[in-house]
Amino acid sequence: AAEGNAAAAGGADKSASAVTRSLFAGGLAGALSRTAVAPLERLKILYQVQHTKPPSVWSALVTIGQKEGLKGYFRGNGANCIRIFPNSALKFYAFEEAKDLIHAYQRYSGAEEKMTPALRLVAGAAAGIVAMSSTYPLDMVRGRLSVQTETGGSLYRGMGHAFVSVAREEGVRALFKGWLPSVIGVIPYAGMNFGVYETLKHEACLHYGLQTENELSTGMKLAAGTFAGCVGQTFAYPFDVARRRMQVEGWKGNTAEQTILTEAAAKSGRGGGAAAAGAAPKRQVAYMSMMDAFKRTVKEEGVAALWKGIVPNFLKVGPSIGIAFVVYEHSRDIMGVPKAAPKIS
Repeated sequence: AAEGNAAAAGGADKSASAVTRSLFAGGLAGALSRTAVAPLERLKILYQVQHTKPPSVWSALVTIGQKEGLKGYFRGNGANCIRIFPNSALKFYAFEEAKDLIHAYQRYSGAEEKMTPALRLVAGAAAGIVAMSSTYPLDMVRGRLSVQTETGGSLYRGMGHAFVSVAREEGVRALFKGWLPSVIGVIPYAGMNFGVYETLKHEACLHYGLQTENELSTGMKLAAGTFAGCVGQTFAYPFDVARRRMQVEGWKGNTAEQTILTEAAAKSGRGGGAAAAGAAPKRQVAYMSMMDAFKRTVKEEGVAALWKGIVPNFLKVGPSIGIAFVVYEHSRDIMGVPKAAPKIS
């Protein structure tokens, strides 16, 4: 009974210190997980914004290394970490808050205080919307930094310069290009990430006869997070493609699509050989809206184009989400963040 009271008190701790440590744990989890898969993250973005048949994952990765060296694999990662730290911090914290609100409503209405898979999905979706909307301009700028190349001449010297340049040349509203498909896409993505992860942990505890989720091994949590990430990404990926294309549309920079992937496709025999390498790249496509992006992408490139880059994304998103969940939970434990450990029933 004393342990249950302590857990309940821990879950109710809203002190500034506890909130700060919880936010830091979430931000650290996001930054470390994204850095671990940065090469595949950049390759995914390059695939998404191109309008020709993509090269193989291996060929593209080799070409990036040959043309830009080791730092080419991490281009845009600094901006991504600056973006993902507050995004991940808010997302994990908002998820915990959403669960608290659901439990509070259940207590108020006299219902059983229990998180079902559907409620976990709702809480995760709400957390994803809050985090995405709060940090969206950072994501937009990160996308621009990721598709520019060193050999093609970088238009942006860094994140600050990119912010100022986009706002001055395209207007402040340009910093929110692709926001709508991002918010729509984050509902199944974040919802399923949290929902599937939490449900898998719950079912694993029932299967192995554990009393609390804290008794699960790190390996089991990592596997649950990896599977959850793949499920969420499969459903949300077309929205991510539309978002990325809307973010870079109208940009006159010499993008990596025109250099790295074209050369890699030629080397791997997927782009029509030397002719493809020497051909003039297609002009950047301007999309009027999210639906326009979907319609024109399908019409001009086929339905499969909505999942361009899904292979490198699967290779990175599973481990990334798994690492994020594990780092978050361990960071909270190390920093002594009080956390309720619900009984398994």
